Amino acid sequence: MTADELFGKGIALLSDNNPLAALAYFEKAYTIKKAPAIQSYMGMCIAIERGKITYGLMLCNDAILQEPENPLHYQNLGRIYLKAGRRVDAIETFRKGLSFGDNAEIKHILDSLGTRKKPVFPFLPRNNFLNKYTGLMMHRLKLR
Repeated sequence: MTADELFGKGIALLSDNNPLAALAYFEKAYTIKKAPAIQSYMGMCIAIERGKITYGLMLCNDAILQEPENPLHYQNLGRIYLKAGRRVDAIETFRKGLSFGDNAEIKHILDSLGTRKKPVFPFLPRNNFLNKYTGLMMHRLKLR
């Protein structure tokens, strides 16, 4: 099988929510052809399935350096940040990816992450105890 066929099977498995099997195809494809798209998806699968976050970040960032205007690389990098618990970095990465082109998957991820409501007292910082606890109280009372 060629690298493109292996990559296509990996993408199909990934869309079927089977990243472990997809990783095997991406690794085989990467040994044949070192394309940035294959590298990016392989990095994301390694981070998600094996927990090797730093290695996955390195692979995705390297793919971004090779193709900086491909939103799919930013989508994969953002997923790694979400896996690592770095939500702010993930949102920034997804937004940067959207600046390079329209991507329905990135929009869906951003919508599922949601947006924060404005602070109760906008003249105070968001992490001020009045904003924090008043917002929590209003949320529990279903006033917000």
